Amino acid sequence: FAELGVSASTLPTVMDIFLFGASEIYFEACLLQMFSIHSFSIMESGVLLAMSVDHFVAIYNPLRYTAILTLPCIAGTGAAVGLKSVMFMFPLPFLLKHLPFCGHNVLPHSFCFHSDLIQLPCGDTRPNSILGLCIVTSTFGLDSLLIIISYVLILYTVLGITSGEGRQKALNTCVSHICAVLVFYVPVISMALVHRFMKHAAPALRLLLANVYLLVPPVLNPIIYIVKTKQIPQEIIQLFPQSKC
Repeated sequence: FAELGVSASTLPTVMDIFLFGASEIYFEACLLQMFSIHSFSIMESGVLLAMSVDHFVAIYNPLRYTAILTLPCIAGTGAAVGLKSVMFMFPLPFLLKHLPFCGHNVLPHSFCFHSDLIQLPCGDTRPNSILGLCIVTSTFGLDSLLIIISYVLILYTVLGITSGEGRQKALNTCVSHICAVLVFYVPVISMALVHRFMKHAAPALRLLLANVYLLVPPVLNPIIYIVKTKQIPQEIIQLFPQSKC
């Protein structure tokens, strides 16, 4: 859902630019797109954190897995992740809305990022920049730190398993999630580093990283989980009638 949200948020302007040659966007539409992109990205980060906790519980205490992660617990976690993503991003469009814009405003990407929008106003953007940095630190930064801690605990638990086959089985349950985390966080971290510390980098590099960040995870994650989860391809095959030779 989070990945579909990100893709649906960027699709209108990308289609307008590459199919119809459109080069303008209303300011309110740009703010809405910025809010949607970042909210769904924060949501995906929260989902990856929840999945790491799920893996830890499954490996550390498999006999009480269903008793700990009950349906109300899972629903509450999903609601908390969705609420957090909306509440964190809620103030940013209003702060940008009241800033003065002057001159010819050009965005470097085919979609609206907060880091690009705060470069355009003529007024003081320090509150926006500070709030944006706090949001990134308390969402992506904290989530990635907690995911690392979860995997340290998982590794510690796996090393305590005496059976070699048991260790391999436990680690195999985490492969898909590790791939999903890398597919999501490597572009996020790369783009953040380029925007913060490589301000004179080639525009093509920034454009490439932004497109990788928004387009690659929704493409690769279904492939990762289809390869590692046998039930998914089996269910897909059953949807189609079997032809007889």
